[in-house]
Amino acid sequence: MNFLLLMREFIEDLKTQKTRAFLTTIAISWGILSVTLLMAFGEGLSFRMREGLLNAGDRIIRVYSGQTTKKWEGLPVGRRILIREQDCKIIEKNIPQVAVAVPGFGRYARLENGDKVSSTHMEGVYPEFEYLRRTFHGEGGRFLNENDMKERRRVVFLGGEIAKELFGRPDPVGETVKIDGLPFTVVGAMPKKLQTSMNNGPDDNRAIIPFTTYQSIYGDIYLNEMIVKPVRHEDGLYVEEEIRRVLGKKYQFDPTGERAVPMWNFIENEQQGEKVFRGINIFLAVIGTMTLIIAGVGVANIMYVVAKERTREIGIKRAVGAKRSYIIFQFIFESLLIAFIGGCLGLFASLGIIKIMWMFPAQEGAMSFLGRPLLSSSILMTSMFLLTLIGLLAGYFPARKAARVDPVEALRYE
Repeated sequence: MNFLLLMREFIEDLKTQKTRAFLTTIAISWGILSVTLLMAFGEGLSFRMREGLLNAGDRIIRVYSGQTTKKWEGLPVGRRILIREQDCKIIEKNIPQVAVAVPGFGRYARLENGDKVSSTHMEGVYPEFEYLRRTFHGEGGRFLNENDMKERRRVVFLGGEIAKELFGRPDPVGETVKIDGLPFTVVGAMPKKLQTSMNNGPDDNRAIIPFTTYQSIYGDIYLNEMIVKPVRHEDGLYVEEEIRRVLGKKYQFDPTGERAVPMWNFIENEQQGEKVFRGINIFLAVIGTMTLIIAGVGVANIMYVVAKERTREIGIKRAVGAKRSYIIFQFIFESLLIAFIGGCLGLFASLGIIKIMWMFPAQEGAMSFLGRPLLSSSILMTSMFLLTLIGLLAGYFPARKAARVDPVEALRYE
């Protein structure tokens, strides 16, 4: 009965304050819409940037040959440190926190298909390269495998862009392409992927052949890079230190000298990026909250007007024994109800806008990031928390004023 009574009084209040209630509800809806969309776009941007980094290296550490910058046990500064294939096995054996370490060669090569010619960066890799660098194949194709390595096959995996450039289509599986004058069979091609970090160009323009095939053709001994993946990404910095310790012992250089074997730690980059985008999301949430606070002022204004118009009624209730807590609860209930009605409208509108945004294809450039907002459970919880807080504050102060009305003075109020 109490709930029904509260609802009846709420409806009566709305009838007497139609314009104010309508405008305040719209303001609440707009505030929640702003908060939700700003945070959703921030979340989408953060996710896309993180995926773009992982598409270049999935929580890996890339190790390169370098040059010493510190003296070590009588040896001079400036010595070249050139890493080899066997160093990968040494690292796997001596660092338990390493899941896999694979070698890689690289150079620019000339690719030909009839009269179509292209020059691009080519790499000689192990099969593990596929998941370490997310070079996944499209339908009908495959990545390099162990048999390609053992038999030193002349097979090549192409990025989607260079495949289209040479063959006019992104999936030329089974076709033949000449690499530096030698024929290679295309076994797979990579669909286009978002990549926000790269060296020697994006993977979409890359040619990849088996490590052993590369070595037999060009005769390289020293690696261009070594790719190391820790068992746990939390151990990224520790593994980096251990790599320098192990290689420093073999090649006799100071393990604190970072330029002896330079490294690109994707794990550290990801963690730094998360901090940056967490700050951006907080900033966007604060901007949206400012709009919601303005709407909360509108709710409080309605509650103050209602409290003034119902002064005589409140006095009667107090005179017949109504407790102050009941009066306070009544006003807070009404302010929360207005807030949640407007909030639900705003959330539904946000969901609709986000769904519409996902219906459009993600164009290249800025829209590939901004056009993919994400509505996560944390965003919904934040929006509901802010909505509840605004509703409580907007109702509490008018309620406290109404509850303090002296019954005798209220009965005289006209």
